[in-house]
Amino acid sequence: MQDYKIFELGDVVLQSGATLRDAKLAYKTFGTLNAAKDNVIVYPTWYSGQHYDNEWLIGPGMALDPDKYFIIIPNMLGNGLSSSPSNTPEPYNQARFPGVTSFDNVNLQHRLVTELFGIEKIKLVTGWSMGAQQTFQWGASFPDMVERIMPFCGSAKTSVHNFVFLESVKAALTADAAWNNGWYDTPPKKGLRAMARVYAGWGFSQAFYREKLYLQYGYSSLEDFLVAFWEGFFLVKDANNLLAMLWTWQQGDISNNPIYNGDFEKALGAIKAKAIVMPGQTDLYFPPEDNEYEASKMPNAEYRPIPSIWGHFAGGPGMNKVDVKFIDDALKELLAS
Repeated sequence: MQDYKIFELGDVVLQSGATLRDAKLAYKTFGTLNAAKDNVIVYPTWYSGQHYDNEWLIGPGMALDPDKYFIIIPNMLGNGLSSSPSNTPEPYNQARFPGVTSFDNVNLQHRLVTELFGIEKIKLVTGWSMGAQQTFQWGASFPDMVERIMPFCGSAKTSVHNFVFLESVKAALTADAAWNNGWYDTPPKKGLRAMARVYAGWGFSQAFYREKLYLQYGYSSLEDFLVAFWEGFFLVKDANNLLAMLWTWQQGDISNNPIYNGDFEKALGAIKAKAIVMPGQTDLYFPPEDNEYEASKMPNAEYRPIPSIWGHFAGGPGMNKVDVKFIDDALKELLAS
């Protein structure tokens, strides 16, 4: 049973100049849109994640309570459900899938929200990692529509160091001969396993490994964690999809569009939404100082780090109850404000 719906976008001209024909946006909703259409929360997906992977933050009694709010999870292009290298017909299939930016993603999500549901105001946009990048983009692209944002463990602009990290991930994946420049018939599993090993050193903090916290979560050794968690995490995913989303991540910049023409401070200053900007205190991809700077340039933002040694994974996907509560409590506070 397919538990999501497809919004048909038609022919979409992307920032890259390519036209994605018969483009599709997969989405899932929770709760009921009220008569006033003012109980809307938009909750974008993250790198490699699909809507299923966002559901840990939704439930009765939580901030994202489907008994109170109409929650929309739009799947990012490239994630295998929305238009992606793995499901787009020739000629834009596999390695020919065009580059998609966060600006593109958010514009298409805006079409879903307005054209399908007739929504004019969004109570909250929130998301983890690349979901946070899209959250910032929503605030900058549609400042009069978005009332609140809470991006967690993600930045408004991909830093140079983050870009370089992603180059190492890409190099590990594409070094596998089976990758075949993106025209593989069987998955490049050696590359996917190598990518997972690179990722493992960045996803969690030095302190997480020092304290061997993986042993508390059913892994019998460090090697078991690297194989069972990390390699298992990536082996089920399509390599071209991962590379497409990686490109989106590398291009992350809320000002790199016709609205702001690269003026990053102007884009941050244009975000009217009440915001809690929430980095992971020990995040190695999106270090707190990047978010501290961004929040300082936003007119209505509080900077509030997650006090955790879980690194980037303090933000998801629901692995650690202490950090989940910290995020959920902040969302409740923001929604009540």
